Amino acid sequence: MSNAASAASQVASKPAALRYRVKGMDCPSCAGKIETAVTRLPGTDAVRVNYQSQVLDLTLDEAGTSRAVLEERVGGLGYPISPLATAADLAQLKEAGHESSSTDEDVGNADPSIWRTPKAVLAIAIGVLFACGFLFDRAFPGIAGEFAYWPGALLGLAFYGRRALAAAHNGSPFSIEMLMSVATAGALAIHAAEEAAVVVLLFTVGEMLEVVAAGRARAGIRSLIALVPKTARLVDDADGTVQEVPAASLRIGQTVVVRPGDRVPVDGKVTDGASSLDESPITGESVPKPKEVGDVVFAGSVNAEGALQVRVTREAADNTIARILHLVEEAQASKSPTARFIDRFSAVYTPVAFVASVLVAVVPPLLFGGDWSTWIYRGLALLLIACPCALVLSTPAAIASGLAAGARRGLLVKGGAALETMGRVRTVAFDKTGTLTAGRPRVTDILSLAPDATERVVLGLAAAVEGGSSHPIARAILDRASAEGIPPRPVRDARAVPGKAVQATVMGRAVVVASPRYARQIAGLDDASDRLVGDLEAAGKTTVVVLRDGKAVGIVAVRDEPRPDAADGIAALRAMGVDCVMLTGDNRRTGQAVAAQLGLDVRSELMPEDKLAEIAALRIIGPVAMVGDGINDAPALAAASVGIAMGGGTDAALETADAAVLNERVADVAALVALSRATLRNIHQNVAVALGLKAVFLVTTLVGITGLWPAILADTGATVLVTANALRLLRA
Repeated sequence: MSNAASAASQVASKPAALRYRVKGMDCPSCAGKIETAVTRLPGTDAVRVNYQSQVLDLTLDEAGTSRAVLEERVGGLGYPISPLATAADLAQLKEAGHESSSTDEDVGNADPSIWRTPKAVLAIAIGVLFACGFLFDRAFPGIAGEFAYWPGALLGLAFYGRRALAAAHNGSPFSIEMLMSVATAGALAIHAAEEAAVVVLLFTVGEMLEVVAAGRARAGIRSLIALVPKTARLVDDADGTVQEVPAASLRIGQTVVVRPGDRVPVDGKVTDGASSLDESPITGESVPKPKEVGDVVFAGSVNAEGALQVRVTREAADNTIARILHLVEEAQASKSPTARFIDRFSAVYTPVAFVASVLVAVVPPLLFGGDWSTWIYRGLALLLIACPCALVLSTPAAIASGLAAGARRGLLVKGGAALETMGRVRTVAFDKTGTLTAGRPRVTDILSLAPDATERVVLGLAAAVEGGSSHPIARAILDRASAEGIPPRPVRDARAVPGKAVQATVMGRAVVVASPRYARQIAGLDDASDRLVGDLEAAGKTTVVVLRDGKAVGIVAVRDEPRPDAADGIAALRAMGVDCVMLTGDNRRTGQAVAAQLGLDVRSELMPEDKLAEIAALRIIGPVAMVGDGINDAPALAAASVGIAMGGGTDAALETADAAVLNERVADVAALVALSRATLRNIHQNVAVALGLKAVFLVTTLVGITGLWPAILADTGATVLVTANALRLLRA
């Protein structure tokens, strides 16, 4: 019966997705201990620990382990833990009509003052006890002796010893705290109490510096949250009055007013007004962008000039900044190949170093008659040198800083693996439409074919006939007419000849805007006009002929032109030794014309499967990056070594590829490669510092030149140097 009840309860229980804030988690070693402890609990699955954001995610089947036991286990390791709202929790709150700012809290919970942390209190206490012991020993020599330093050493040993035992009990016997505790206890045993106190003091100071460094890295991301105002000016649909409401309460379809100088509180579309917006905090673009009715605006951008009315298109938890923060958090939680290798290396390195220190302590006295006290001292120093803090921190610190530096400039990367791969690419393959070009045709040429028809007259006639059309060519003509201030002309009897022409009566005269082939059929073109059309089409342009009362009076050519920065972006990649190629489904003539302007190779008339074959061929040479719009290039983006989406924050751009450039600049692809290479250099420097200092102090310790406190100072110093070097990337 009990078995049946147990089976029924197991069927009834459903694993729940849980999310926790874990304070005091400031390095990969901390995250590793927590992950190991939680993974060993029955009923836990999908455990992910992100030390940068101090968040623990997992699914828990409470038939195996209760939440209280889980929280007690993590708290027992010395890390305060508190629950956070999950996506499901937020959805339930929304359905119930409650508001929550948990999204901001998840990624932006402010760190307490460094002086209020347990490690700071411990460091101050040990420092005071050490100073008192030092002064007492100097004032009254020979009375207390080494015991004057025991209080400080014992306080540190009690703090780290408790954590070491808890970690060992939960599956991490070779933790940094264990190495520290053994070294401190051994130093006290061989009457080196003064050095034991110095060791725990220096180690605690080093831990404090890690807290400061981790806080600075988190602040780089958290600063994005402060960009979104807490309140918004909501327009009442019923009477048009404006009231101030919490920005988190806004719903899709509502309208807000953004005054000059205000920050935009939501993602939305302009419904009234015109202004310029500073979007540099989101996209990295330093020049304010003009905005008018129909244009998209991002939360956090600054309104520079006129008042705007904006219709909400995304709620606060789903705006561009919230999605950027979520993507960065996800990226930080995923380990790069180098970080995974160093984790595996450290898992072997630390136990081996522990055994080596024991051998150094006992072999010379046992086999060669060495002094026990001397060799135990050297073994303990070697144990401190074995602390892998700096080595384990070398890669994730650089990756986290690189991801943060990119996010603050509109360059999103979805993890350390993609960031590392970016710097190693040999070839960048670009889609054409929407990537190298803006995806919106523009008028490039207006040619007059009649003495009484100036270019302005030709454009005005074409714009009048095309006035009611949404065809891309029509939009290009209308945009050009608007830019040149050509007023609309009265039109009647407008109609389309599908696939051939649009015609209407303009100011009493019959006007037709036709394809060259249809123009030849209804009016004929002389040889000179035919040659002009041929030359324009040879340059990859689409032409239409404007006819008035049955006679050709002008030609208008349009083309989807390259982005203004495309040529510079391609040149920047080539300067870095990266080959560039354009893969397009467009016709050969258009593809070659655009490629010639930009100075890169082209493969034209490619179907999606053809693009996959091209990517596969390029990967034989080396890693390949594919840059597309994130929608129709999804297969090629997935097949490349790393996929990069051009996409002002669109869902497809952010979800399809490994990286996205929010400002839609080709030059930002080169910036991504440069950021990746800077990050890789930083990682190599960090590893060299971490291993180099250990190698130097290993030799000096074995020959008796340095002792315990220089050994821990070397590890602490290496950790500080590695962290400081990684933080340099925030200014990259």
